[in-house]
Amino acid sequence: MPVTLAQAQLNTAVDVDYAVIDNLRRYSWLLDRIVFDDTVTPGTGGGTLTYGYTRLKTVRTAAFRAYNTEYSPSEAERERVTVELHPHGGAFNVDRVLSRLGPGTSNEITFQMQQLLTATQQKWQEELITGDTAVDSNGFDGLDKSLTGTATEYDPLDNGTTAGYLDWRAATVITQPLAMAALDQLDEFLSLITPSKTGGGDAGAPGALPPGERAILGNRKSITRIRALARWAGLFTADKDSLGRRIERYGDWALVDIGDGQAGANPIIPIYSEDADEGGGGSTITGLTDIYAVTFGLDALHGASVAGIPLVQTWMPDFMHAGAVKSGEIEMGPSAMVLKNTKACGVLRKVKVQ
Repeated sequence: MPVTLAQAQLNTAVDVDYAVIDNLRRYSWLLDRIVFDDTVTPGTGGGTLTYGYTRLKTVRTAAFRAYNTEYSPSEAERERVTVELHPHGGAFNVDRVLSRLGPGTSNEITFQMQQLLTATQQKWQEELITGDTAVDSNGFDGLDKSLTGTATEYDPLDNGTTAGYLDWRAATVITQPLAMAALDQLDEFLSLITPSKTGGGDAGAPGALPPGERAILGNRKSITRIRALARWAGLFTADKDSLGRRIERYGDWALVDIGDGQAGANPIIPIYSEDADEGGGGSTITGLTDIYAVTFGLDALHGASVAGIPLVQTWMPDFMHAGAVKSGEIEMGPSAMVLKNTKACGVLRKVKVQ
């Protein structure tokens, strides 16, 4: 049965595993919305952990016809896609003497587990956006690569903006009409996205993902700008969910800053410079970023995992046996991202935010 982190948490029998999943959920709204299709079963004779699926590339349309005429034929387009599942996480070593120093909430084992948990969460989110199997064969292709060249890759230059980029800086959008014009552009992009109709496929079950969950993913700069634009239009809302997390929304879309990469120096969704109008002549525009729109569900964006294996596992240092230095580990997966329908997600390119 497909599982979310909330459902995995309900099924765990180990207190440490429960606490680790609880922290993953509390500090990553994005991971908490991903449903994992746990159907992959390793084959025999050297079989690999491969999840295969059919991705819908182009939907087809229907039309009325006049009497004594034929319909104009057209076909939906799909492609066969496979993704290899790999585990990710990490390990740490700790000396048995150091492990006992300080209170339980701040000793070395607790500190290392907390840091490893944060890195595990950030690595999956990083791979979700920028993953490229040509760079790291043990990862998976992220949204940046998967959405390139699709109908939901929105390039301002191809949609009537001669400058080639959208300028949403606070110094530029200084009146309500300008803010409304910027939101018109955002809405045009969001209108390309088809929401999930199935969610996790088990509506009503505890911890299940309901249909229609959607989010705008960005970095701190871009989410700040969208929040400001939404306030101009009176479409910004915020509330707290069952875990006490503050969820900000633009209309029905959750606004999610997915943070910095593992190193903490740069945002996962980068800020870059580019010749936006592709005219050459050195007219490089700085302070550009991309904004992603995603919908979650088994017919949209979801994860894949292995059947019969817990989604998240922990191994604590075992000081009951001889040896001065012991290891601890956290591992998630094997897992990967699955994009069943390219119209379920999209990317708005070249938005100037600084």
